[in-house]
Amino acid sequence: MKKLSILVPEGQNNLSSIVGPYKIFNKANSFWIETGKKQVFDINLVGTSREIDFYGGLFCARPQTDISSIKKTDLVIIPSLNHNYESAICSNQVLLEWIKKQYKNGSEIASICTGAFLLAAAGLLDNRTCSTHWAASEKFKKKFPKVNLQTDKLITDENGIYTNGGAYSFLNLMLYLVEKYYDRQTAVYCSKVFQIEMDRNRQSSFIIFKGQKMHSDEIVKEAQMLIENECYKKISIAKIASKFPVSRRQFDRRFIKATGNTPLEYAQRVKTEVVKKALETTRKTINEVMYEVGYSDEKAFRQVFRKVTGLSPMEYKERYNKDKVI
Repeated sequence: MKKLSILVPEGQNNLSSIVGPYKIFNKANSFWIETGKKQVFDINLVGTSREIDFYGGLFCARPQTDISSIKKTDLVIIPSLNHNYESAICSNQVLLEWIKKQYKNGSEIASICTGAFLLAAAGLLDNRTCSTHWAASEKFKKKFPKVNLQTDKLITDENGIYTNGGAYSFLNLMLYLVEKYYDRQTAVYCSKVFQIEMDRNRQSSFIIFKGQKMHSDEIVKEAQMLIENECYKKISIAKIASKFPVSRRQFDRRFIKATGNTPLEYAQRVKTEVVKKALETTRKTINEVMYEVGYSDEKAFRQVFRKVTGLSPMEYKERYNKDKVI
């Protein structure tokens, strides 16, 4: 029988991402047994303390096993963290060393949401692709520049390391792992029992773009403000670049280094965020909203919108506007 270790780190935990995997994998085990097969996983909550409090002591979790007694496990699940990532990393150094040792010994490791901060702090994501919650992406990039962060992806799978996007999207990662370790039939069964949509692979439509300003380049910050202030016009990046005492090539390089986007991509994301809000809250037609943000080419507008959100404007409005009036 394989061993599944669901971590309960010191402090800063998110209880749902501990309970969720525990329930889903137990259900997968039960279904496997009901169909005449042997249980796949021995599931344990593991950590370095006997009890961890959540939400000011309102709830608690009691790890069944101390990590010091676990020599080998097949799959490790790291839950998501709350927002004090530095504190979570500092208070879990013993756990980080254990994670590194387990991976070196052949374990597969899956991080949920901002649990990627612990995985990256263990050094296991350097020069690899990962995802995390879109709201934590700027902090993650700044702290772990060697990691290829792909926030758009809901699930990444690379060399026995799995990561996923934010919040309750961890349910999709659990189904992904159930399908891998059990089979498709078991994953479908779990999706029906827990009412989880199968095969989601992007978190683009959930991202709220707030601008990427966690950098110290004042020229780029000023350029970002100009782009944002002109979001209802047809933006000329060349005109904006000409306002600064640097060449166009230097401007583009500095912008990409500071934000991770080209100036044009940044302008597209700013405009798309305005469009999303209008599609969510008004009865305006898609064409009306398109013209308001400076687009005249309908095909180009739809291509940009789908690139940023993963949905067409029509699909987005139908999903997020209760009136669904086009």
